[in-house]
Amino acid sequence: MVTNAVAKKNQTTARSKRSSGTSPVRSAKTRKSSVSSGRGRAKSVAEEPSTPAKPPTRWTFLTNHSHVLIVLHAEPELVLREVATRVGITERAVQRVVQDLEQGGFIRRERVGRKNRYEVLADTPLRHPIEAHRDIGDLLKLITG
Repeated sequence: MVTNAVAKKNQTTARSKRSSGTSPVRSAKTRKSSVSSGRGRAKSVAEEPSTPAKPPTRWTFLTNHSHVLIVLHAEPELVLREVATRVGITERAVQRVVQDLEQGGFIRRERVGRKNRYEVLADTPLRHPIEAHRDIGDLLKLITG
């Protein structure tokens, strides 16, 4: 009887984890360790992160699109994974941004062997009416010097 009750509890727990969207796999930062409470049960205690957390950046004046554009202008042969690291967003987000920039006529992608090379089209005007009198080249000069 005890075995059936334990099996039923495990099934219920697994079902609730699946439905709640939480993953049983945790990153090293959020991993919890078990500490015995002396009654045969273990309670979870969150481990302290090894590095101090930086305060979250709430917003910046430039968008992720402009950040990606600036990085690709500086290093046109950079892989998107590295662009993502430098900008601070996911690789998938960088892929969407690059697609937007390419469709908008701000960059041109050229396949070189197994890699891509990105050319920023500096003569393209900025999109918003307030800044439309300027082009991408002006923005890049302002930021990169």
